[in-house]
Amino acid sequence: MVGWVLREISDEFDAAKVDCDLSHQPSVNGQRRTLVEQYYHTVDWSYPAQVRMVLQVFENVLHRAEKLAGEVTFTPEWQEQRKKEVEKLIHFLQRDGFQWSGGRIVSGAGTPSLASIKDAAAVFDAKHMADQIRRMESAVESDPSLAIGTAKELIETCCKTILAERGKPVSGTPDVSTLTKETLKELKLVPEGVPDAARGADVIKRLLSNLGTIGNGLAELRGLYGTGHGKHGSASGLSTRHAKLAVGAAATLTAFLFETHKETKT
Repeated sequence: MVGWVLREISDEFDAAKVDCDLSHQPSVNGQRRTLVEQYYHTVDWSYPAQVRMVLQVFENVLHRAEKLAGEVTFTPEWQEQRKKEVEKLIHFLQRDGFQWSGGRIVSGAGTPSLASIKDAAAVFDAKHMADQIRRMESAVESDPSLAIGTAKELIETCCKTILAERGKPVSGTPDVSTLTKETLKELKLVPEGVPDAARGADVIKRLLSNLGTIGNGLAELRGLYGTGHGKHGSASGLSTRHAKLAVGAAATLTAFLFETHKETKT
């Protein structure tokens, strides 16, 4: 908030319904820092609802900072400084278990890491897959049903991309089970491909067999609770933790398939 006037700082915290203790005298320098600390002093940081109010202020700060960083009326040096400030705040949010995703600050605790499939999307220039990853990230907290539906679609996109890269493009509209089976076969990941003499062969075969069921499971979950199907008006959806399970399973499978594809492609 460097460069903000005191009234602007007060407006942000007041809009988020954060109280201010003007009698609190923190050991910091400057009027802006003092005012922010007076707002912080009233927050019970063990109470999620109050933390959420402060995060609302942070969201607005990030929105404003990102907008300013893109203003062409400012010098490149000034813009670069703003970008660094944004990156610094996001870094500290991540350290405290939060993520800046889809224009919102969301809890990162237990959120599956999608870094590896983001890299894969970039390497294979799979724009559609990159869009799906962004959609999942922003929907895990705000729209679990959308995240579940997109997780299943991600596996389909992953399999189609790999098969196309290997000169085996699919025709028609095969279901996720068929796509997964064909991809596992093309990558020689079917259980029969593991020699019995290999150490831990039984365990490896079981794991590979289970890989093929992830897509089926997500398709069933999508049909019951995800997007893409009409439901009874009083039906209730699943929670964030279920969405994280679906996204995590899809991320694990797609990352493994892409890494195998990359290592074995001739």
